[in-house]
Amino acid sequence: MELNENARIDTSQVDDRRGSGGGGGLGGIPIPIGGGRGGLVGIIVAVLIALVGGGFGLNAATNGGGEQGDNTSLEQKCSADDALQQLDCRNTLYVNSIQAYWRTALPEAFGEQYRASRTVFFSQGVNTACGQADSGVGPFYCPADDLVYIDLTFYQVLAQQLGAEGEFAQPYVLAHEYGHHVQDLLGTEAQMRRQQQRDPDNANALSVKLELQADCYAGAWAKNATGTADESGQKIFTSITEQDIAQAIDTAEKIGDDAISERANRPVNPEEFTHGSSAQRKEWFTRGYSTGDPKSCDTFGGAL
Repeated sequence: MELNENARIDTSQVDDRRGSGGGGGLGGIPIPIGGGRGGLVGIIVAVLIALVGGGFGLNAATNGGGEQGDNTSLEQKCSADDALQQLDCRNTLYVNSIQAYWRTALPEAFGEQYRASRTVFFSQGVNTACGQADSGVGPFYCPADDLVYIDLTFYQVLAQQLGAEGEFAQPYVLAHEYGHHVQDLLGTEAQMRRQQQRDPDNANALSVKLELQADCYAGAWAKNATGTADESGQKIFTSITEQDIAQAIDTAEKIGDDAISERANRPVNPEEFTHGSSAQRKEWFTRGYSTGDPKSCDTFGGAL
């Protein structure tokens, strides 16, 4: 993977709340755990459970939020010559690419206009319209305020605890979360919630379908990422290799529900899955990537 040094990093697509002091304890957001997982403790386990969760299980009632970040430092850093050496600037550029893709892909594939969302960078804790969260919940999308949230130190957990060390794991994570934003715009997420209420016995299975679709959407972006550009027309990526895609697939496999259960020394119970098995996550990311078409990502097999 190679980013274009001449591409402009649009920091307006990020809300930098690091150092704002917001947030609270992990209990502010109920993590989507299956019945047998309630006894697991520790921040790493919490991260594993909620990993790339996209907001499933969050309390959608407004409970906090309204914070505003200060992008001054980020803007200065991302306009410097060494911007692409900075983790936060690279991730901002990933966000730029993902949203540039969906601005075109959403109307082409589904006939709907794309509405941009910001990514909130936070440290330790953050207030959201879905409640309070800390770093232990991992990256997530909050449908109540249409924002993606991430503590960038999460990538250290991803690399050091899960072995997903490749750089392309990072844009994959962000693309998955923006997949949830697309589901929100299309009404898929709301339809799925209503179906869960009508059919609570299949709530977990419906959650898996939502998560796998977000993986597929991430794959569709990855296939088209080298075609994305900044506002002046400069390409954002100059290259994405098969090794990069292999890193994304490796990450998807490492955060499958079965892999998480095994890592936590818990029995693997497919009925408790909320995000999909390693094989399923690989399959649906690969489908999105191989087709490059988000219309191929119908994990629900028709209307809910």
